[in-house]
Amino acid sequence: MYKQIVINATEHETRVALLEDGNIAELFIERKDDSDIAGNVFKGRVQRVLPGMQAAFVDIGLNQAAFIHVGDVICENQREFEHFFAENGADETGDDLPKPESDGIPPYKDSAAEPAEEPRDRQEISRDCHIEEVLTEGQEIMVQVAKSPIGTKGARVTSHVSLPGRFLVLMPTSDHIGVSRRIESETERNRLKDLILSLRDGSVGYIVRTAAEGVEEEKLVYEISFLKNLWENIQAKYRRAPVPSLLHQELSLSLRAVRDLLVHEAEKLIIDSRTVYQSILGFLETFMPSLKDSVELYEGAEPIFDAFNLEGDISRALKRKVWLKSGGYIVIEHTEALVAIDVNTGRYVGKHNLEETILKTNLEAVKEISYQIRLRDIGGIIIIDFIDMGKKANQEKVFNALKEAVKRDRSKTHILSMSEIGLIQMTRKRIKQSLTRTLCEPCFYCEGEGYLISRQTICYNIYREILREAAPNIKTGMTGVKLTIRVNPEIAELLHGEENHIILSLERIIGKQIIIYPNVKFHMEEFDIFEILKEG
Repeated sequence: MYKQIVINATEHETRVALLEDGNIAELFIERKDDSDIAGNVFKGRVQRVLPGMQAAFVDIGLNQAAFIHVGDVICENQREFEHFFAENGADETGDDLPKPESDGIPPYKDSAAEPAEEPRDRQEISRDCHIEEVLTEGQEIMVQVAKSPIGTKGARVTSHVSLPGRFLVLMPTSDHIGVSRRIESETERNRLKDLILSLRDGSVGYIVRTAAEGVEEEKLVYEISFLKNLWENIQAKYRRAPVPSLLHQELSLSLRAVRDLLVHEAEKLIIDSRTVYQSILGFLETFMPSLKDSVELYEGAEPIFDAFNLEGDISRALKRKVWLKSGGYIVIEHTEALVAIDVNTGRYVGKHNLEETILKTNLEAVKEISYQIRLRDIGGIIIIDFIDMGKKANQEKVFNALKEAVKRDRSKTHILSMSEIGLIQMTRKRIKQSLTRTLCEPCFYCEGEGYLISRQTICYNIYREILREAAPNIKTGMTGVKLTIRVNPEIAELLHGEENHIILSLERIIGKQIIIYPNVKFHMEEFDIFEILKEG
């Protein structure tokens, strides 16, 4: 499969598209006000400790407090915690440290793309720790963002910092040495592990990345030194900086695309900004000179995303309904707790029998669903309602097809077998906001409900409201000579037409003429009722 990266970089927004055989598979967007801060390292202050949840809220300078679980806290008492930084710190002046933050490669966000031997689960390590024993309100703490804020949820942070380089990922709070599972040769795995054990300074941990396969010792020595200096720089800033402060910032989206996609996924990168093009070449010159020939500057007159026919696919990825080539369709619904996907035959009627028609629609839907989940970056719990199939063998075909289709997805997924009523439950690791949340906002008409009150219901609401206001005066008589209703033009048309019986009934009850005025500025559900006290 031929993969390439297309980058549209402007002053205010950067969009990165990963193409597989010419089709957009993943889309990443970064704006100046973007909240995608995963990988950034902060100096924060503990706001609240929650023993009941074994977690705490940390102020890192954002609108929402960050959340840290006890499993993500270094389980040492405060004195040992401070001693850890003192023992591992650099000279206070920081004169021997790299100056600009952008010179370093920040925390590796895409763990799914770099499978490696992992240390014991931190929940297990911290089983005997209690949040109230390791954190206190007002305490200063260094944390790294593991998951950016999503919707109303604040950032998820950890005190176990990780800093990746070209060949290695430094884990300064761990002593574990792991090797990427993509390095299959046992001899090479052992060579790299023994080499890192002999080269590392102190008891810090490392993960050896796939790119390290076959790399000579000299390059690994350089990278270990580089990552060590980067870590010392962060610690020096931690001691000097006020609270809250940003200590280390993740690379720009364009450079992350180079680091995480060009290195491991794509054969070519095309970008339409000369400034960012030069920045990428400079980055590659420092870390991966052999890849410079894979980068191309786009200078065509047509916008780059239009030239690669991407805008249509992006617009389609924001739609609730997605049509299949056969005439069937899928409907994608976002709820607070999960995402529901419904499969329908639509206009497709098949050629032979019903079971075959249903199976073909479901199999076609599997491909589109896996594609849309990845492109839209849908995470969390996903429920798929396939069309009911009578044969168990056909259910197995659809289930296996879905498992095969999600193998391309770099995010971790887990799929449960199809239920008796044709439902498949799956989970997908959520790292950042979905495409819909990034590019859309709740409807100011329906406030995110997805529905408007029907026009007929609005007419009946008007009827009840007039009776409510007139009730105290019906026996004694209303003081005004007429009643006026201002409504949206569509409601006015309905009240003059098929719902005119409402107006006639009201006039009979209140004994006054009712005049309807359409107002184009009115929301569909908006209306005003007032009396005209005298003629003229």
